Amino acid sequence: MRLHDYLEYRARVAPGTVFAEFEGRSLSYAEADAEANRIAHALVGAGLEVGDRVAVLAKNCLEYALFYYGAAKAGVAPVPLNYRLAPPEWAYIVNDAGAKLLFARGELVPAIDAIRGELASVKHCVAIDNALEGWQAWEAFLAGQPDTPPRREVGDQDDLYQMYTSGTTGRPKGAVLSHAAVCANVEQVGTGFATQPGERALVVAPLYHAAAGITTYSTVAAGGTLVIQEDFAPADVVRALSEQDIQVALLVPAMIQFCLAAVPDVRERSYASLRLIVYGASAISEAVLRDGLATFGCDFMQGYGMTETTAVACLLSAADHRRALGGEKPELLLSCGRPVLGTRVRVVGAGDVDVATGEIGEILVKGPQLMRGYWNLAEASAEALAGGWMHTGDAGRFDDEGFLYIQDRVKDMIVSGAENVYPREIEEVLFQHPGVADAAVIGVPDDEWGEVVKAIVVPKPGEDVRADDVIEHCRGRLAGYKRPRSVDFVAELPRNPSGKILKKDLRAPYWGGRQRGVN
Repeated sequence: MRLHDYLEYRARVAPGTVFAEFEGRSLSYAEADAEANRIAHALVGAGLEVGDRVAVLAKNCLEYALFYYGAAKAGVAPVPLNYRLAPPEWAYIVNDAGAKLLFARGELVPAIDAIRGELASVKHCVAIDNALEGWQAWEAFLAGQPDTPPRREVGDQDDLYQMYTSGTTGRPKGAVLSHAAVCANVEQVGTGFATQPGERALVVAPLYHAAAGITTYSTVAAGGTLVIQEDFAPADVVRALSEQDIQVALLVPAMIQFCLAAVPDVRERSYASLRLIVYGASAISEAVLRDGLATFGCDFMQGYGMTETTAVACLLSAADHRRALGGEKPELLLSCGRPVLGTRVRVVGAGDVDVATGEIGEILVKGPQLMRGYWNLAEASAEALAGGWMHTGDAGRFDDEGFLYIQDRVKDMIVSGAENVYPREIEEVLFQHPGVADAAVIGVPDDEWGEVVKAIVVPKPGEDVRADDVIEHCRGRLAGYKRPRSVDFVAELPRNPSGKILKKDLRAPYWGGRQRGVN
């Protein structure tokens, strides 16, 4: 199976169904398939061969969603760029991938123009809009191209896209995903999401990200309609969920949190059409999850995975959430679920030896949705995929029913007085404080204990939260060695585009001048 097979099938069986809506524009499946064919012919006409890379720098738009399918038909692998990065970071990724064409949109066109001279592999630039001198306009790029499929052999083992890990440390790495891997994940997700033909799915997570990608592909595979928003604005998301007949939405936890905190009437609105919110890409606090469940009144489902597993490796189903809320097993709200169809998950210690149920170790994943490897990084690929298992770098444990619980990143573990401390456990307690809007926990150097726990807290607006209050709140809820020894207050926490907190940025001021980040 290839990604574009889904689009072509839906165009045959339901040509008039709406494929996508964006800012007052809409395309039917028949029109979307024809447009994807024109994109494919234009890429072939530009001299691109199967396996060539093309870079895309844009916020969400109709053309972005179509581009994945047009490139798939041409056998060309998009390299989606994170628009929140700085221009030198774009240049690194484009040059690393060897992208031959670059597509950009809006205000990002002049931003690329400033570094055009640094993009050694790029032969041609296309502006989806806002074409400047030296750029070809999108309409001109597609002009005269036929709307029939190109005559090009593309197999399921060919590369579909090359998505760079957002990462929290070091240079981003290009994860290479084949058609077969992505289509396997589409099928796996389909058994859990069960999106129906004609259902409307909100796409607001950025399309350069794996979570938005799998939402898009799965919706199209099911014959649903993509309701695309250019960028995340809490009020716009809440308005769409309550007024635009949305049935399914993918929101990362930070988005849910902002919708609940920043939209004054979020709890007074009706969400009659909304049946499912899928969340993932980073941890969610139990307090935010319970608030979201009560506010939106729909089912929730969690997906756990990473770019290297296409997107999803485990799902915590809607039924699992209901079981937890019903009181039978409330701790399930802290789980990320069980492996999806055809996927195996292990929790291991030293030497990749499985640990006992309940013990914490590194999470390994094996399944048909794994990446082929990291682009031009043979050693890193071999390490990450040792033994055919994706070594996630996440620390977790299984319970006796096979539910997986993410404890933290392996590298974020704090060792205090020879005791292992996982920040997420402490962060859950901090979120229970009525004056805490956001929180992160790090280890800081200590001459006596090696490392001790520091809490970094964002107070809720108007709340007078003091360090002693926070520390006292943790007393009786956490063992002594897990309790924060100090608390700093900040206006906001640094996050990467996936919503993951950048712990390295938080640690940096406290570990400055030391040769390593442990003590």
